[in-house]
Amino acid sequence: MNTDTPIIFSDGTAFYDNLAKTYHRHSHGLFILAPSGAGKSHFVDNQDDKHWIDGDYLWPIANADLTNEGWESNRETVEWINRKSDIITCQAKMLGFWIIGSSNSFLKPDAIVIPKWDIHKKYIAERDKTTNEHGATMSNLNGVLRHRDIIQRWKEQDVLCFESVKDAAEALSKIAEER
Repeated sequence: MNTDTPIIFSDGTAFYDNLAKTYHRHSHGLFILAPSGAGKSHFVDNQDDKHWIDGDYLWPIANADLTNEGWESNRETVEWINRKSDIITCQAKMLGFWIIGSSNSFLKPDAIVIPKWDIHKKYIAERDKTTNEHGATMSNLNGVLRHRDIIQRWKEQDVLCFESVKDAAEALSKIAEER
């Protein structure tokens, strides 16, 4: 959806019921925030059972995102996308869905992922060689570094921090089981 398209709030029951046909609903929703190139989509695509939803899938189908045009957008547009994505993430969490993504403005995540920089660059370089349909590339590493800094601010609010998506997902899954 174009950023100039006016939006409305409407009944999303059918949308989320349809999502539940593919993804598990849990008693408590979760949100993992990680920068582009940290392994989010790889993790989601390779899970045996569909517990985690990729924000890169969720937000565009909810018309919250510009279908991955964010790297070329100005800061104001990116912030608008992030706010809309937070609303969708918040609603999905309230309904028991588990989301992993990189869009975030005000919604406090349950965990963040900041891979070691050498590993993060390796992931991005590997993706550049294969199928990088969206997200960070080796040519925009400065943007990735800025995003990592923004994400790390959540540590000041006692958000759990992990070096891998897998570790974050496993830890939050255990916490959810104990609730």
